[in-house]
Amino acid sequence: MRQLLALTIALVLWEAAGRAGWLNPLYAPAPSRIGFALIDLFIQGNIWPHVEATFGAALGGLVLGIAVGVALGAAAALVPFIAELLEPVMMMLNAVPRVVLAPLCVIWFGIGLGSKVALAFVLVAVLVFFTVYTGIKQVDRRLVERVRTLGGGRWTVLREVYLPFVTAWIMGNLKVAVGFAFTGAVVGEFVGASRGLGYLLSFAQSTYNAALMLALVFLIMAFVLAIFGAAGRLEKRLLRWR
Repeated sequence: MRQLLALTIALVLWEAAGRAGWLNPLYAPAPSRIGFALIDLFIQGNIWPHVEATFGAALGGLVLGIAVGVALGAAAALVPFIAELLEPVMMMLNAVPRVVLAPLCVIWFGIGLGSKVALAFVLVAVLVFFTVYTGIKQVDRRLVERVRTLGGGRWTVLREVYLPFVTAWIMGNLKVAVGFAFTGAVVGEFVGASRGLGYLLSFAQSTYNAALMLALVFLIMAFVLAIFGAAGRLEKRLLRWR
């Protein structure tokens, strides 16, 4: 309730400052202008193909990144030789600001869906790799030995010990992964695309339409927060065993 009240006060003060002429509308348009720009996007109906493109790229990169990150992270944590091969590569990828890979993805995969999925995939895969790798490494070895002492084989250990711990670590970082996926999709569209929310942001920037830019930023925030809420509910359901 207090957060909603603080947000309302901030918007009222922002609107009052805009109407009083204290803010340059070219750089900081009033909330009412941003709201009208957002409403126009939906009234015209042109927003939906762009939303579909961004969601498709983000979710595609998210799913592929989680799948590959889990597989590589688990393999590196369980097989020392694979860890020696993968860990330096992942550390180098993690050290590089991965959004700078956007131009390369556009060159390699074109301005279509592929380059956006690829960039979102890289961002998510590196995060999930280290999440799974660290999660398995921190499993209590005494628990593993107890399961083996009771007659549990390799698959039993994986299913009853490693899988619950890895699931907990992945769900704990799922919101970050979702944010990375949308970052990759939007940045890729901003660099080069024919549609998508990032493409609309680039168009708004080129036309100095600050109201449209802020409307798109708030729209992306709303979508991501909605997914965060769904991820939170999924996390509670899957981690009831805790």
